[in-house]
Amino acid sequence: MITPPTQTLLWLQAASCGGCTMSALGAEPEGLAEALRRAGIELLWHPSLSEETGAEALAILEDCRAGRRRLDILCIEGAILQGPSGSGRFQILSGTGQPMARWVEALAERAGTVVAVGSCSAYGAMPSANPLLEAVGLQFTGDDKGGLLPEGFRSRNGLPVINIAGCAPHPGWLLESLMALTSGLIEASGLDSLGRPRFWANHLAHHGCARNEYYEFKASAAEHSQLGCLMENLGCKATQAPGDCNIRVWNGSSGGCTNAGYACIGCTMPGFESPGSAFLETPKIAGIPVGLPVDMPKAWFVALSALSKSATPDRVRRNSREDRVVVPPRRRSPT
Repeated sequence: MITPPTQTLLWLQAASCGGCTMSALGAEPEGLAEALRRAGIELLWHPSLSEETGAEALAILEDCRAGRRRLDILCIEGAILQGPSGSGRFQILSGTGQPMARWVEALAERAGTVVAVGSCSAYGAMPSANPLLEAVGLQFTGDDKGGLLPEGFRSRNGLPVINIAGCAPHPGWLLESLMALTSGLIEASGLDSLGRPRFWANHLAHHGCARNEYYEFKASAAEHSQLGCLMENLGCKATQAPGDCNIRVWNGSSGGCTNAGYACIGCTMPGFESPGSAFLETPKIAGIPVGLPVDMPKAWFVALSALSKSATPDRVRRNSREDRVVVPPRRRSPT
């Protein structure tokens, strides 16, 4: 059953690779366009989904900016480029002669709710790694409050920018947030300190990781092809990164990066684009990883690690350095 349209949505791409749109288009089981229709959301325009181009597309944007067309949800994908020297002219909205930054500011004043789709739009992320671009997020610059829009910005519905962080974010985070908005179920209290919806940001990527047994015994992989925990040697930040990635089905498979054999790079966190070390290596001081799990003091981690490694079953230790299970669990009699 398709709900009659009750909300309108406009989607613009700023400084973006398009990966957030690619993720959203793969929303399961029906895809982004059908999911929006079923949620009762009228898509005014999207650069990849809409037929309107050129003057027709610009007319839609101008009507929204002038208030002639109701704009309930404004989705921005990609960082906002303010360079050079704050002019914003590193990114001009084609056919208008005006910086994308000025369009976003004007549309945000008209929108019922503003949604940052992806970490670039939320925090600046990848484009901000080049300081010449003067890239910022919509309401944050990294983890500092205030981006293109001031810290105190509130949309027409009284909400700050809703940050659907991730590179790219899970399509479920986006669609569930949009559906919650249309039902009036998202309030400022439902966002964390960095503007992320708590229903997914109150989890860690570590939750649901298929490698958790290896993590518990600190049985670590030395290469990405191996089954062991990726934290100690291979740069995995799943114990620090907000997100329920490994609890959800993604692209038809079970879970996110670590379940697919790749270390979590913490893409839902501000500053992930410049970790200060190689992405796939774990920086250490005196043999202790610099990035420890959240809420765990260093002394506790060292003590727990030593105890866990001394108790590691041979099965876990051996399998951690293999690309498949070579020692299966031993059968135990129920009696």
